[in-house]
Order: sequence, then structure tokens, then C-alpha cells
Amino acid sequence: MVDHNLLQRKKLFLFDLDGTLYLGDRLFPGVRELLSCIRARGGQYRFLTNNSSRSVEAYVEKLTRLGVATEAGDFLTSVDALIHYLREHGGEDRRYYVCGTESMKSQLRAAGFTVAERREDANALLMGFDTELTFQKLEDACILLGQGIPYLATNPDWVCPTAYGFVPDCGSVCEMLWRATSRRPIVIGKPKPLMPQLAMLEAGFRAGNAARRRPRLHRYCQRRKRGRRYAARPLGRDEGRRPPHR
Repeated sequence: MVDHNLLQRKKLFLFDLDGTLYLGDRLFPGVRELLSCIRARGGQYRFLTNNSSRSVEAYVEKLTRLGVATEAGDFLTSVDALIHYLREHGGEDRRYYVCGTESMKSQLRAAGFTVAERREDANALLMGFDTELTFQKLEDACILLGQGIPYLATNPDWVCPTAYGFVPDCGSVCEMLWRATSRRPIVIGKPKPLMPQLAMLEAGFRAGNAARRRPRLHRYCQRRKRGRRYAARPLGRDEGRRPPHR
């Protein structure tokens, strides 16, 4: 049950994107009106996505095409959170083998990180939602994980919603690698608290002023049977803590 009085007191709204505001190239009804209402009453919103396969610029272009005026500062992706985490944990000196799209690799390079194109040159492994995945990448990942190198993933999602159903996401590939290597990654994206923490920090708000709109946790099991169900809720304590700084 949504507490509308509570929501009216919120100043920052955090929205997921894929399957929440749109599906494929179809914007859900009421999205434009909702975002306009938030801005009209002096609030702010940020779009938080676990999808690491495309850049912020690509998301700006997509939402603009769907009739939603946005700018780069409105978005935070799991790659942004990954870059923050790597910097906070001294990851600048490592050479990363990336099971991710060329867009993800470009974002990492632009942030100053070394992306190793050959397995032999890498000493850390990064996993993302890789729409360009090949068996060679999986084999390279298994070999590297067998060497005990650091292993991080952008998000734990098992599937990504599309206009025609679902496709395996980063979490499914990580599960497959665990079956092969018994290695689990450090996971960065939602539902871990770092992304909402960063969004609130950038917007200048604390947890009590923010609400997040997301599919319910059981969305993948029930969406086909009962239609899409969503929850708007204030952020919890863990999500509201500020990210650690050195």
C-alpha cells in the first residue's frame, strides 16, 4: 500500500528504467505526467539502472526519443557505481578483463582504467550485462577465476526484461561461472545500497527525503501471470548510509 502523504514529503525519487518506466521502445502510460509532477512540485528524480550494456549518453538519447526530456546528470548506471567502487578500493592499477559490451569497456577506459583485451594481460575480472557475450569470453573468465584473481560484477539480476520476454542478465552468467569455478563475485549494483547512496549524495539529499520506484522482488515470477506490479517506498537505513570515503 502506497502512503501518498509520505510520498508528498519526498524530494528525491529514484527510478529503475528497463521494465519500470518503459519496455523496449514503449513508454508506460503516466510516466511523462509523473516526472512532470515531481519537477512541478520542486522535487528531483534520478534514473538508476543495473544495465551496464549501454552508456548514459545512450539512455539520454533513448528517453528523449520516447518523449522524456533528460540530461546526463539524471542518470546513474551500474558502471558508474563500479567505477566509484574501484577508485575507492585502489583498483586503478589493475588490468581488467571485461565480460561486457564495448560500451562498458569504453566507459572504463574513459575513467582511466586499463582494459585488457587478452586474458594473459589481465589480473582482475569484471562482469556486466554482456549483449556481445561469446563462449571465448566465458572460457577466458573460467581460466582467470581459476587463478584466483579479483572478481566483480555490475549487478546480480538473473534476467533483463525486453519487448519479447526476458534474456539472461549478468547474474545468470555469474551463476553459470560459479557452477564451473566455485567463485562468486563482489556485486556492485542494486539491490546493494551503493547506487542509491551515490544518487542521494550527488543530489544533496539523505534517505528520509528519498523514495525509490522499483518492480517488487517477486516481479519475475508473477509478471506474466498477474501483470506488472510495482512498489514505491522510502529508502531503508542500509540504502541511506553515505558511501564510504577514504
